[in-house]
Amino acid sequence: MRNSFPQRIGYALLALLTASGTLAAATPATAAPAPPALEFANPDSQALFGGAYTAALQNLLHTNVIGYDARYDRSGLLDPATGIVRAGGGYNQPWTRDASINSWNAASLLAPAVAKNTLLAVVDKDASGALRVQQDDQQWDQVVWVTAAWNHYLVTGDRGFLQNAYGAATTTLTTREHATTAGFNATYGLFTGASFFNDGIAGYPAPPADATESVSTGSMPWPGVASGMYLSTNELYYAAYVNAANMAAKLGRPAAEIAGHRAKAAALRTAINQRFWNPATGLYDYQLLADGSRGAFQEGTGLAFALIFGVANPAQARSIAAHARELPWGMPDTFPNWARYSDAQPGRHNAIVWPLVQGLWAKALAGQREQSAFASETARLAKLAGNNSGFWEIHNGTTGVVDGGWQRLGDTVKFHWGSEPDQTWSATAFLDMVHTGLFGLTFTDRGMSFAPLLPAGWGDVTLRNLRYRDTNLTIALHGAGASIRTFTLDGQAGPASVPDTLTGDHTIDITLTGAPAGDRDGDGVADAQDRCADTAGTAALAGCPDPAHLEAEDALNAGGVKTNVNHSGYSGRAFLDGLWAQGASTSFTVHRTTTAPERAAITVRYANANSDTRTMTLSVDGRPVRQVGFPKVSDSWDAWGTTTFADVPLTGRDPVVTLSYGPADTGAINLDWLEYRH
Repeated sequence: MRNSFPQRIGYALLALLTASGTLAAATPATAAPAPPALEFANPDSQALFGGAYTAALQNLLHTNVIGYDARYDRSGLLDPATGIVRAGGGYNQPWTRDASINSWNAASLLAPAVAKNTLLAVVDKDASGALRVQQDDQQWDQVVWVTAAWNHYLVTGDRGFLQNAYGAATTTLTTREHATTAGFNATYGLFTGASFFNDGIAGYPAPPADATESVSTGSMPWPGVASGMYLSTNELYYAAYVNAANMAAKLGRPAAEIAGHRAKAAALRTAINQRFWNPATGLYDYQLLADGSRGAFQEGTGLAFALIFGVANPAQARSIAAHARELPWGMPDTFPNWARYSDAQPGRHNAIVWPLVQGLWAKALAGQREQSAFASETARLAKLAGNNSGFWEIHNGTTGVVDGGWQRLGDTVKFHWGSEPDQTWSATAFLDMVHTGLFGLTFTDRGMSFAPLLPAGWGDVTLRNLRYRDTNLTIALHGAGASIRTFTLDGQAGPASVPDTLTGDHTIDITLTGAPAGDRDGDGVADAQDRCADTAGTAALAGCPDPAHLEAEDALNAGGVKTNVNHSGYSGRAFLDGLWAQGASTSFTVHRTTTAPERAAITVRYANANSDTRTMTLSVDGRPVRQVGFPKVSDSWDAWGTTTFADVPLTGRDPVVTLSYGPADTGAINLDWLEYRH
């Protein structure tokens, strides 16, 4: 995502525009209804998952909804009174892939009018006036829009939208079938062009790239990429034909027309399995170059789509779930490191974690009823959001640190890119984990069904104020597992579904069974032995951290505080920056062995290269204790010092110590760790 020129420019300019307010989101023209609320009975689960859910809703429904813009109304179908969803911080456009993924993940359910506008904002007309998905410089995978459009109809039942969507789908598929670039290769029975969202050359091995990425930052200018065939893109075409057939059937189109779409889908599925399935690895290969050479690499979205769209048969699906490789912080984009990259310098589209990919992989795992794997992937993304004040674009897969990865930029070889904040498809990835994973929401043209997946240890959970068409639902999950033991609607037992004709307020109660032993935070420690699973401020992957030494990168952060590694001398996997504006805060949970009140000493390792002592507010369990000072350490941000705050009152077994930038503070420090001594 987000590399191609001239539409997509370098990180430094985007950051400058964002800072100056040029890309600030406008207030939507119409107020959205009250959002859903996610409530866990277990306070630890609420801290981890509930907090991430609230942040994701804020991201989608407020931060990244911008007002109507006539520049995007090339179809003439947008509602001027309704906003659209932009791609995120630093990316003010909707863009085809972002509009599609965000609507599919969450917007069609949570803000259907905004989702409709967003999907139509990437539709224009050809010379004859026919609707089509916009033919921009990233046209190779734009058919993801067809899947998102069909999903929007299933969620909303909007037949007028469906009619327009079918026209846009058929025009677009016909265009791509006859295109000379990113078109159909009859020899292999596959579509050519870059892989899904890998618009940067860092997403490709050599060949088709070379060791210095000498041709272009983007992927399509490379002849080997443009003529190559990639797993995820061909799966999207398969899904597009399937969903075009679904649209045609629903609209009552001629049987031959429907059969034509289905025949193309079947032929493409056969070609994908013939050309990409690799029995030696138990996975699908990533690439097939025009000369017939195959690349036995792993593509995260490609494996996810194989499961989500049913490209893989049941045996292949089991093999994928068993053999797919993940990094400590989630499913990588592509894997392993290409020769020109490394764990120390991961490629922007290589062995690195995009929350977008995590979300699709979690959707696939939930569909396969892989409870433990689903729980781990969901917990990882919740932790990444909690550690970094919300949902970012890319993270280092080994450390979890916010990191845009390495890739050529213009004439610069192996430029270190930034990772943008407030990314919509990162937030909607988590929302989808909750809605279609945890609660198992599945939409048909006749209603909504439920196939929840509640991992052991998460505790009972309720989703309130979920609007589906003309009804407002409260959905409560009890127990744990993937098998429904009881399902009631307003106290009456029945099938695990609600019809699309349901109106008014209703309550659904589902009791689940069959969960394996719980590891709700995915740290490898069973819940029965994990003292601090899911507790805010304990994001370490290795179980409960030592209460006497808490690394700052494992804190729960807000107000722009995030992990970083751009200075030396820190301990652990990162340090914290972003304590530079009022409202910024970092919170540490101190896991004591007693509940008795005590007066403790808190030592903090920090960096301060300002000319004076900086101040922060120290609080315990939300109650301010006093303002504390951080004297200057050095003129260098690579130098670290310590300061100790004595006589800090602690009560309870797990008190939360917070350092925040309050109205009377000066802030502007970096943090490395916190130690507690009683």
